Amino acid sequence: MTSSVKVLSFWRSPFGVRVLIALKEKGVEYEYIEEQDLLETKSKLLLESNPVHKKVPVLIHNGKPVCESLIILQYIDETWPSHDNNGFLPPDPYERAVVRFWADYADKKIFEAIRLILKNAEGELVEQGKKIMKESMATLDKALKDVARDGPYFGGKNINLVDITLASYLCWIETLETLGNFKSLEESTCPHLCEWAKVVVQHPSVKEGLATIPAQKVLESARELRKKYFGILE
Repeated sequence: MTSSVKVLSFWRSPFGVRVLIALKEKGVEYEYIEEQDLLETKSKLLLESNPVHKKVPVLIHNGKPVCESLIILQYIDETWPSHDNNGFLPPDPYERAVVRFWADYADKKIFEAIRLILKNAEGELVEQGKKIMKESMATLDKALKDVARDGPYFGGKNINLVDITLASYLCWIETLETLGNFKSLEESTCPHLCEWAKVVVQHPSVKEGLATIPAQKVLESARELRKKYFGILE
């Protein structure tokens, strides 16, 4: 029987990994369709499903595509609501806005740092990337302290939109720190976030999702990208 849910993604994409984590958290069965190297080629299905951005991930549910990872996560949350009322977004409108803000903040800041550090081995731009990572981790640490309340996650006792968004970047954060020879997620500046990272990687759906994007493989791939497209030799 063909699954009514399909995910188009590429293995090293943190955006795709978060979709897998969300589906696993909801207990939704899906068919995973791996794209090839997106810098070289894009499948016909991807181009038909996401003709505007032509990017992964894409969630196809009952033949209808949903694009952009944060939008996909909210679609998943609304389409398959949790029986215990512990969704990725809280019921209160203001609290929902706060969660959306921090998920968007993490997404934009970390991706910007990836872009700067991946493309530059030294100089002003890579230092800018390091600064963005350090400052954003410190800011997220404070946010976690403010919103966690009665549990280890941004969602308290349950993972929410921010937890899934940020957890999907953990392998890439480790890779950036290795490439840039620096630390952004450390006890002295981010004690709450460091503890969160230890706990969240053991959460069943997060653990299973992150297993598809192993840190060493991400690092090797990042080095290959730097060499092939930006002429950076390690």
